[in-house]
Amino acid sequence: TALQVTDLKRYAMTLHLDLVKFQDCLESGRYTNEIRKDLSEGQRAGVKGTPTFLIGTPEQGFSRMKALKRIRGAQPYPVFKEVLDSMLILQK
Repeated sequence: TALQVTDLKRYAMTLHLDLVKFQDCLESGRYTNEIRKDLSEGQRAGVKGTPTFLIGTPEQGFSRMKALKRIRGAQPYPVFKEVLDSMLILQK
């Protein structure tokens, strides 16, 4: 994958981030648990790559979502419009 440390540093340079702060954050591991949790949730939801968009309806007082449709990859506007329009029809 393109998420090796050398890749991340290159992305940070390309984005003109403060490299000292970026390096400190990267080495500290302060977000490791949060990232692992997000990866695990994505895997459970069937996400195999980015971008992936899950579109659905709220559950349990809006604290969860029931995913009804999945859009994988970078897609043009008409793809999203079709999915959203079909979801709106189901809600009527």
